[in-house]
Amino acid sequence: MSKKRKIGSKEGENEEVYSIRNGISFILNNSPERKFKESVEVAFNLKNVDMEKPTNRIDEEILLPQGLGTERKVAVFAGGEVALKAKEAGADTFAVEEIDKLAKDRKVAKAFANKYDFIVAEVSMMPAIGKKLGIVLGPRGKMPTPLAPGVDVTPIVERLKKTIRARSRDKPTFHIPIGKRNMSEDELISNAETVIKRIESKLENGQQNIKSVYITTTMGVSGRVM
Repeated sequence: MSKKRKIGSKEGENEEVYSIRNGISFILNNSPERKFKESVEVAFNLKNVDMEKPTNRIDEEILLPQGLGTERKVAVFAGGEVALKAKEAGADTFAVEEIDKLAKDRKVAKAFANKYDFIVAEVSMMPAIGKKLGIVLGPRGKMPTPLAPGVDVTPIVERLKKTIRARSRDKPTFHIPIGKRNMSEDELISNAETVIKRIESKLENGQQNIKSVYITTTMGVSGRVM
C-alpha cells in the first residue's frame, strides 16, 4: 500500500488513504493530549455482506502480538491446583459454589459479565454455568472457554490477557481496539496489521468486502488506511 493516495467515492471524496504506519503517525501527531489513556481503534466499514445472516458476522478472538496496553480481565471457574495456577497467572478464580451465588442475583451476574473480558471454566462446571448463567453470559459473548482435564491453564490465561474480541453483531461498521495511545508506533502498527489481516481472512471476498478502514483514537482524529 502506498504512503497515501487520493480516492474518489461517495464516502470521502478525494480522501487521503495512508499506509498503516503513516495513518497511525498521523492520528498520534494530530490528536490533542487527554488526561486519560486514550484507546487506539481500527474501524471497519464492510460492503456487500449480508449482516442479517449470523454466519456472516464477525465474532473472533484475536491475540494482539504487542498486547493492548492494559491487561484484559480473566475469570476462571476452577478448583484445586487449577485454581491456584490460574490465580498465579493473574486471573480471578471462582469455585463451583460461586455459580449459584451469581445466579441468584441478576444484577450481580450482569456486573460479573461486564467486569471480565474472558471467562474460562473447567469442563465439569460448564453444564451448571450454561444452565444458570447462560442467559446473562450468552448474549454478551462471554460464555466460558472449556478447560479440559489435564490442560495447563497458565498459558491460556496469559494468552487471553493479550487477546481482544472482535464482534460486528449485525452492523457493517464496527470498531476493534488495538492498543493505548502511550504505546509505541511500532507496537500499534504490529497490532493493527494483525487485526486487519484477521478480519480480511474471515470475509468471503477478503478486501473486496471492505469499503473502508480507519484508525482513530477515542476522542481524536481518524486516518483512513484502506
